[in-house]
Amino acid sequence: MDFAFTPEQDELRSQARSFLAAHPEPSWAELAGLGWTGVSVPEELGGAGLGFLEEAVLVEEMGRALTHAPFWSTVAVVLPALPPELQAQVAAGEASWTLALGPLVPDLDTATRIAVVGGDSIWELDGAGREMLQTNDATRPLGVVTGGSAGRRLAGSELLPRMRTRSRAALALEACGVGARALELAVAYAKEREQFGRPIGVYQAISHPLATTYMELELARSLALWAAWCIAVDDPQAGLAAAAAKAQCAEAAVAACERSIQAHGGIGFTWEHVLHRLYKRALWIQSWDASGAQLRSEVAARLLDGEGE
Repeated sequence: MDFAFTPEQDELRSQARSFLAAHPEPSWAELAGLGWTGVSVPEELGGAGLGFLEEAVLVEEMGRALTHAPFWSTVAVVLPALPPELQAQVAAGEASWTLALGPLVPDLDTATRIAVVGGDSIWELDGAGREMLQTNDATRPLGVVTGGSAGRRLAGSELLPRMRTRSRAALALEACGVGARALELAVAYAKEREQFGRPIGVYQAISHPLATTYMELELARSLALWAAWCIAVDDPQAGLAAAAAKAQCAEAAVAACERSIQAHGGIGFTWEHVLHRLYKRALWIQSWDASGAQLRSEVAARLLDGEGE
């Protein structure tokens, strides 16, 4: 079995990295123009007709770039619950979504529509007020919705486990992007910064933690890609893989940022340095939905008790 990315997926990653480096704050219309918002929407609805592996490539690159856009909440989370005509609007860049599943709602500042769970269905929330909160990660702020009423029925609530699995896998891949960029910054700085006439990277106090970071990120990324593959082929282990991936990847990303900040000295603690913002995103991913301990408990229950998704 060939586990490598296809040439098309590698090209998608290369183009995404190049575009996001040149456009750090892309608009939703720009992402739609590139075909990203409809990457997994069927071709007859205006999308590219690809799958979750292609979504995974984009999510990882957006995590690396700290992209401020509702891509995760729209494409990874809400999209499966949308009827065909609303999926077409997402592919065309005419709508973006977030899911109000609890008191705190992510991407509320950029998503144009809100989905909410009520009874046995997922509904569009009409007429709700939005209040943004001061949060540490300005690239993915949280907000609170007030008022509103259930409008159009989008789907049945039986889709929620599938949406949660996709959300966790996407966040795991985001974390891989965050951690990889933090490590790259640390390695570049360790090659450039000199102490006692030598680059600081030659000293074990710097090089060994960075080597450990590389190993942890690669192991975590393997789990995230396994989860993405399981979702893409509708494998019954998708829920198990996504829970394991989010737990491992979030912790690896947080550790990567902390070690990179340490390698940079005081520079990495300042808001002006990108490391600080990478660290906040890694902490956000780690705390969202479920902690690492809770996810490992789920994994243990699935393995020991044979619990399904």
